[in-house]
Amino acid sequence: MKNKKKIKLSVIIPCYNEIKTIDKLIQKVKSAKPLEKEIIVVDDCSTDGTREQLIKYKKQIDNLILRKLNSGKGAALRDGIRVARGQIIIFQDADLEYDPDEHIKVIQPILDGYADVVYGSRFSSGNVRRVMFFWHRIANGILTLLSNMFTNLNLTDMETCFKAFRTDIIKNIKIVENRFGIEPEITAKVSKIKNLKIYEVGISYKGRTYDEGKKIGLKDAFRALYCIIKYNYFYK
Repeated sequence: MKNKKKIKLSVIIPCYNEIKTIDKLIQKVKSAKPLEKEIIVVDDCSTDGTREQLIKYKKQIDNLILRKLNSGKGAALRDGIRVARGQIIIFQDADLEYDPDEHIKVIQPILDGYADVVYGSRFSSGNVRRVMFFWHRIANGILTLLSNMFTNLNLTDMETCFKAFRTDIIKNIKIVENRFGIEPEITAKVSKIKNLKIYEVGISYKGRTYDEGKKIGLKDAFRALYCIIKYNYFYK
């Protein structure tokens, strides 16, 4: 992209019951360099005090959206995309499994002008990665493989949170899924855009256990499988 100094990054943070990490997350996103950025937080009806904490941070957040109905990550991201004003958008979970300091690493191919979309891969990196659940890794690998078979992409981590887009690209994609099905949905839909340049960048990953607040589960894996078939085979 030309005129890099004028580029603004929109960081969209879907949030639900993340009272343990929200303070540190907001500060890390604010301090991450070097681009000018706008912080968009969409609280999906948190009940653990997160919403009240976010209201205290309102002056440090460019756009705080307080949803009236808990609908899921996809619905929250839709709200954030709608109001984003930066030339580049990146998704950032509120749980600190992904490091905001790596935003610049993920969006660099877009800044350099040779990518339109960039996925941050947890599995093609030499960076630090917490050793976690074996079956989660297998499920992720199977879903990525099936997604690749339909899309003819060679991604290593379709389910990654870190997805960055030129804003004009993601704003023109109609997102339907309300929960974690947004990941295979977006992947299917970007794969159908002609001449779109998709890149992947290795990232670090500090995963959580369920006791620590991890939310995605088995039913989300089955939904992801359904979405891979639906948005690749039936979506035109």
